[in-house]
Amino acid sequence: SPGRTPTRTERRIIKVRLLRRWGPARIAHFLHLVPSTVHRVLTRYRLARLSHLDRATGRIVRRYERDRPGELIHVDIKKLGNIPDGGGHKVHGRAQGGRNSSAHRDPTRPRPCHGRPNLGYSYLHTAVDDHSRLAYSEILPDEKKETATGFWQRAHAFFSRAGITVERVLTDNGSCYRSRDWRDELTRAGIQHKRTRPYRPQTNGKVERFNRTLLEEWAYARPYRSEAERRAAFPQWLHTYNHHRGHTALKGQPPASRVPNLTGQYS
Repeated sequence: SPGRTPTRTERRIIKVRLLRRWGPARIAHFLHLVPSTVHRVLTRYRLARLSHLDRATGRIVRRYERDRPGELIHVDIKKLGNIPDGGGHKVHGRAQGGRNSSAHRDPTRPRPCHGRPNLGYSYLHTAVDDHSRLAYSEILPDEKKETATGFWQRAHAFFSRAGITVERVLTDNGSCYRSRDWRDELTRAGIQHKRTRPYRPQTNGKVERFNRTLLEEWAYARPYRSEAERRAAFPQWLHTYNHHRGHTALKGQPPASRVPNLTGQYS
């Protein structure tokens, strides 16, 4: 159109945005342009938000979604600090919460010289279907190869009951996923194993997003008075996530709406 910014200028704006990750005002000053012109160009090419750019490369993030359930399952482990009996600082404030932490620390674990006592950790093993976002998750005591492999056996059975045939599994490069146990289990089931590129956790973005949702809506959603209380709330939260909670990428529908064997069970 007659009023459109010249192509050469657009290319200069885009180049600075990708290489330097500057905002419209700073780019405009650098290129001797009007900020509104820069903002218009960035919006046109979907570069107005830095979240659309890969942090490592500066390139535009390519959003994707597999065509059918089971084509790709994202698997990950989230490490979560345990809550002391009586509640932590979110319930009582830092003074009393700290005393509870000291009283209920795990005696089998060494106490660090600095920082909070070691209460131990929970490890949330999670598998998320790329197409439907249907999730299977368990709270387990560690991330050893035997634990991860056992989790996958149960996750695979869960997806099978839902009518999903798993074709590929995507994990990071953790030692449990590089183990012979893990490899043999996937090979036995005829499942292809893919790994994320090193230092690129966003490649496994769907399970990373699930982990953030899990922290916001369950783990830190309210001040639990014990680890047992928080764990007791997990199964219901996960059921709600799969069957009732609307997902923006699914046009407001829950994951179950995209799974043949679960369709109709979420209304």
